[in-house]
Amino acid sequence: MSAVARSLSVALLVLALPPLLPAQHPSPASWVPSVRDLVGAGASSELRAAVERYDADRDALRRRFDAEGSTERYEAFRSFDQRWLGELERVDFDRLGLQGKIDYTLLANFLRRDLAWLERDQRRFDETRGQLPFAATILSLHDQRRDLQPVEASALGRTLADLTRSVDSIRRLIVDSAARRPTRIVALRAAEHLGDLARVLDRWYGFHAGYDPVFTWWAKQPYETSKAAIERYRTTLRETVVGVKPGEDEPIVGDPIGREALVQDLAFEMIPYGPEDLLAIAEREFAWCEAEMRKAAREMGFGDDWRAALEKVKTLHVEPGLQPQLVRDLAFEAIDFVEQRGLVTVPPLAKSVWRMEMMSPERQKESPFFLGGETILVSFPTDAMAEADKQMSMRGNNVHFSRATVFHELIPGHHLQGFMGARYQPHRQLFGTPFWTEGWALYWEMLLWDLGFHRSPEDRVGALFWRSHRAARIIFSLKFHLGEMTPDQAIDLLVNRVGHERANATAEVRRSFNGSYPPLYQLAYMMGGLQFRALHRELVGSGRMTDREFHDAVLQSGRMPVEMVRAALTGQAPTRGYRPTWRFDQGRRR
Repeated sequence: MSAVARSLSVALLVLALPPLLPAQHPSPASWVPSVRDLVGAGASSELRAAVERYDADRDALRRRFDAEGSTERYEAFRSFDQRWLGELERVDFDRLGLQGKIDYTLLANFLRRDLAWLERDQRRFDETRGQLPFAATILSLHDQRRDLQPVEASALGRTLADLTRSVDSIRRLIVDSAARRPTRIVALRAAEHLGDLARVLDRWYGFHAGYDPVFTWWAKQPYETSKAAIERYRTTLRETVVGVKPGEDEPIVGDPIGREALVQDLAFEMIPYGPEDLLAIAEREFAWCEAEMRKAAREMGFGDDWRAALEKVKTLHVEPGLQPQLVRDLAFEAIDFVEQRGLVTVPPLAKSVWRMEMMSPERQKESPFFLGGETILVSFPTDAMAEADKQMSMRGNNVHFSRATVFHELIPGHHLQGFMGARYQPHRQLFGTPFWTEGWALYWEMLLWDLGFHRSPEDRVGALFWRSHRAARIIFSLKFHLGEMTPDQAIDLLVNRVGHERANATAEVRRSFNGSYPPLYQLAYMMGGLQFRALHRELVGSGRMTDREFHDAVLQSGRMPVEMVRAALTGQAPTRGYRPTWRFDQGRRR
C-alpha cells in the first residue's frame, strides 16, 4: 500500500470508528477464584506483621500530628522512626527467610528515608521562617487544642491581635521594599505554608466556636481579622513576588532540591547511579527514539521529516463524543493481545471492574493526557473549551497516541498491578515507588513494541512520541533539580525534541514542578522500565522463566524497589546493611 493510500485509509478510520469489539466482561461465575488454590499461596515473611503494625501506627500519628511545620509533629515522627529503627536492628537477621530479609531491608530503608525527609522538610520550613514569624503562634494554638488543654478565652483577643499585627507588618515590608522580598521559590513555599496555617487556624476556631459562648465572644472578631490579614499576605506573596496574575494560570516556579538530595533519594530508591549517569542513559534512549521515528516517517512518505509525520498523526483523532468508544476498544484489544500470547494472567474480576470517567477541563490543564488505574480518566475537549484548547486536546489525544497509552493505564499496566498488589503481599504497599509503579507500565510499552503490537508506522509514531517524552522527562527533571534548566527551557525541550503542543508541554512541566510529584517521579518511568527489561532479559531470556511466570511473579511480589523484586525472583537474599549494587543498564540490547 502506498503512503498516500495508507494515510487515506487511516483518515477514514478516524471519521467512523471500526465495528465495536465483542463485550469482554467475564461472567460473574468467573469472578470467584478457587479457594483451595489460595490455601497457603504466597511466600510468607516473618516481618509482615511488623510492617503492618508500623504502617497502622504511623497513619495514626499522621492523623494526630496533622499540622505541617509543627515542632511537636517533627519531634513525634523523628522519635517514632528512630525507635522503630532501633527495635528493627535487634532482630536476628540471619534467622530470617528470603521474604523476611527482603521486608527487613525494605523497612530499614523506609525508616532511614523517612528520617532524612523529615529533616529535609523541617529545613525547608525553617527557610521560610523569616516570612512566617507568626507561624509559631498558630501552631501553638493547634497543639494546645490537640493536647486538649483548656483555653483562656479572655487572652485570645490579645493573642490574635498580635498575630494580625505580625502578619500585616511582614506584608508591608514586602510591599514597600523590594530588597526585603524573598526569592520566588521561598515566596511560593511560604504562600503554600500560609494556606496550611489558615486551615489550621480554621480548625482551631471551629472546634471552640459556638460550643463555648465565652470563647466566641472573645475570639470571633479578632479571628476574622487575622484570617483576612493572612489572606492579604498570601495574595501579596503570590502576586508581588511569585508573579501570579489574577485570572491566569499560575507560573511554573518549582523547588529544586540540588545534587546532594538527588543522590540521597536515588540511594533510597536503590538506584546505584548518579544523576550524570542517568542523563547519559536518557540521551541514548532519545537517540534510539529519534532514529526509529525517522524510519516510521519514511514509511509514511515524509522522508526523514519526523515532525511532518508526527503532525500528520496528530490530525488522526476521532470526532467529538467518540473518544470513550475508542478507549474501550483499545482496552479490549490490549487484553486480547496479552492473553492470546500467554504473557500474563489477567483475573476475570480485573477485566470486569475497570471503569472510565472523563477528565474535567480544569484538571486537563495539569494532566492533558490519560490517567489511570482501576478508573481510566480520559482527556478530550468539552464544549466549554476555547477553540484552540479543543484542537490541542484532540491532537494530543489522537488515535495513535491513545493506542500507546490505554494499556499503560489499564491492563497490563496500572489497573492490573493495582489489582494484584491489593491481593498479594499487600503489606508492601508501604514501600511503593514510582520505579515499580510507572516502571512496570513503561516496561509494557517496551515489550509490546518488541512483540509487534504497533502494526502501522502511524502506530509506531504514537508509541515513539511517548518513549521520547519519557526520555525528556529524565533530562528536564534532573537538570531542573541540579539547577541547570529552567521550567521554560523544559517546555522548549518537550516542544522541540519531542513534538508536544506547547500548551500540553506547559501542562506537563507544571504538574512536574508545581504539583505534588516527588523529584524522582518523572525519571522513574523509563528507569523503572529499563530495570524490569533487564530483569526480564536475565530470567526469561535465559530460559529460567516463561513470560507468564515472570510477569505473574513480579505482580505477586508486591510493591517495592525493582532491585528487591530481583532479589525475590532470583532467590538472592539481601545482606544485613544492604546497599544497592545492581547495575541494570548495560547499554541498549535488543
